[in-house]
Parts: sequence; structure tokens; C-alpha cells
Amino acid sequence: MISFIIRDVRIFTGEETIPEGFIHIQDGKIAAVGPTSSIPSLSIKTYSKPGHTLLPGFIDCHIHADMGNPIALPQALRFGVTTVCEMHNELSNVHKLRKQSQEPDTAGYKTAGQAATIENGWPIPVITAHDKSPETAAEIAKWPKLTDRKSVIEYLEWSKREMQPDYIKLMHESGTVMGAKFSYPSFELQKTIVEEASKRGYLTVAHALSLDDTIEVLNAGVNGMTHTIADKAPTQELVEAYKKNNAWCNPTLAAVGSLTTEGKELQERFAHDARVQGLIGEKEIGNLCNCMAFAAKTGKVEHAYESVKLLRSNGIDILCGSDSAGPAVGTAFGLSVHHELHLFVHKIGMSPEEALRSATSLVAKRFRFADRGVLAEGLNADLLLVEGNPLENIDNTLNIRGVWREGNLCSVHGAIS
Repeated sequence: MISFIIRDVRIFTGEETIPEGFIHIQDGKIAAVGPTSSIPSLSIKTYSKPGHTLLPGFIDCHIHADMGNPIALPQALRFGVTTVCEMHNELSNVHKLRKQSQEPDTAGYKTAGQAATIENGWPIPVITAHDKSPETAAEIAKWPKLTDRKSVIEYLEWSKREMQPDYIKLMHESGTVMGAKFSYPSFELQKTIVEEASKRGYLTVAHALSLDDTIEVLNAGVNGMTHTIADKAPTQELVEAYKKNNAWCNPTLAAVGSLTTEGKELQERFAHDARVQGLIGEKEIGNLCNCMAFAAKTGKVEHAYESVKLLRSNGIDILCGSDSAGPAVGTAFGLSVHHELHLFVHKIGMSPEEALRSATSLVAKRFRFADRGVLAEGLNADLLLVEGNPLENIDNTLNIRGVWREGNLCSVHGAIS
């Protein structure tokens, strides 16, 4: 069984900082963590890493491993993301990804399974716009299409039986931010989904990108939003809608920048950062340098920034999630979390510590993941070791020197010394 100590290292536990500390890992769990002065005397492998910072593994609270994308979980782990939260996928892909997540060198996997969808509603229009294959059409035809309480109950029971989801995802996209008009669920249907999901103990999260859509689905009672707005400036009504349920916001700012094309310069900077070489393929680098551009003429990334600033100033929790997906050009599994953290600090005004909390302890708290997100005794040994101090310079998160999931070192980074 794996047992080791890392010592003489700055530790950000996800909640507080230990200027010079140690962590003892035993059988995939954290046995102890504290200041170096209290390090136990044990005859086990010990690594001394002065000048480095140890963090909880990041939790990316928003990805899509499209078609069971085999790159998603390994690439996420290479970038220090030890858990991903998927926001929609078909049954066969969920089973495939759960199985893959049991293999070495992969991130842990949480999922909404098949999202709650309606006939011709989101994400069907965006999928069929770029994929007109009969295979995809046949797959979409099998999706549950909700219409009333009976169909909602059938969907939730099927999902529980076949997918065992960790939370339930709602779609509330009118197309406003893209200058389009899509079919989308009624307020009454969304409220029913939230009510029935809550009865079964599920958190509910929702997709929306416009101001009016977001306010409406928040008023239906969801626990959190998986995007922020990009169609117009935020309002106090938006703040009140979040406060009504103590809802959180995962703004996906990097993805919004790709939607409006205003994020292209920073996407290219991250794609060509020397520190990512060997961690990401050429195809994925190419994808990161392109933009989705769905909202190039109808949305502004500044609306997204202003909305997050306003929500944050009113005490709304901001969570880090990338919306990374194979077809979502402008994103990259794992790497886009570092991009998002950069935006939180440099565009929103978060301190590096607050940004790091948004990708660790705060995600774990709001998603009710009791076994990760914090470096504390008894929790999973999900660790990210970086050189330098990301609590002073957030971009130091890419100085990756080691990643462990449940005590197992990601082999891409090799042995530490």
C-alpha cells in the first residue's frame, strides 16, 4: 500500500494556509497534515519540497466528455484536476467513463447523466447544427423528452436506476444570447423537475446564458447555475433570484469568451504556454486556439465579468468550472481550469486564495462531496504540487510538479525527488 510524506512545503488546505508544513498519505487517504514542527517520526518515503506549494486537487465542476471522450479524464488529471463534474451525457457514455475513472492516471468522475431535456430543446439545436449524422440523430431520439410531472418522474426514476447521477441538470436556453429562438421548457415544467429531484435527494443545476432565462430558472428553485449571462448587463433582480435559493454560480468565463470570440488572445496564450507541452495533444491545442463564436454578434464577455462581480459583491458563491468539451473549441480539459482561475483573479478581482477555494473546498461544499476538496485527515489524498506560490501569483498553478489521485501519482509527471 502507498505511504509517503511531503514536508517543508507551503500548504493551502482549501480553507487555510500553513506556511511550512507536511502531509502524510496512507493507503490513498490523508493520515495527517500540519506544520513541519509536528511531523511524525516514521520510516517511510519522505519528500522535502521547499519553495513549493501543495494544494487539494482541483475539482472542475463543469465538463462534457462528449461521446465518452477517452481524453477527458486523463488530460484533466495531468493538469491537477482530480475530479470532474460532467453536466450531460448519454447512458452508454456514462458507463464507459465510470469504468475508465477506475483506471490509473484518470480524474475522478461525477455526473448529471442524461440532462432533463424537451423535444428540440437545448442542447439539440447546437448538436445537430454541426453533426447531421444518422447515428447522432438516432441517439438523440432516445433521450427522454419531458412534458409533464408523469414524464419527469419516469425520467428521474430511469436516471436513478440506470445512471445513478450525482445531481440533476436542467436546460433553460431560449437562444437569446445567440440571436436565435429555441424551444425551451416552461417555468412550470422546470419547477416540477426541481421539486421531484429534491424529493429524491438530488441537487439541481441549470444551463442558461441570458439574463431572463437565468432569472426564470433560478425562480424555479435550482441550487446552482452552470453559466453566467452574456446578453446584457446584470441587474439587481438577478442578484435577488440567486439569493432566493442561496444558489451558486459557475460562470464558465473562458467558455463565454470563446462564445463571443473576445477570449481568443488569452486562449492562444494558454495553448502555447511552454508549461503545457507534453500534457496536451496538437489537436487539442488547435481546438483551444479557435472560438465557438455562437454569440459573436449578440453577446459580450464584459456582461459576464460584470455579472460575476455583482454576484460576488452580494455574497453569491462563485465556483470554478470550465465547460470543457471536445466540440467546444476554445476549451481544453484540465487546462481551462487554470484559464478560469486566471480570469477570476485578473478580470473579477478575486484574491488568488479565493480563486483557489472556488476550485477546491467551495465546489466540494456546494456539491456535497464530503471526501475531497480539502487537505484534512481522513479525506482522499487528491493533491496538486506546484513550484512557487500561487497564493501570490495565480499563474503558478501551471508549475505542476506532481498530481496524486487517492495517493497515486500521475505517471505523466514522473517520480518527484
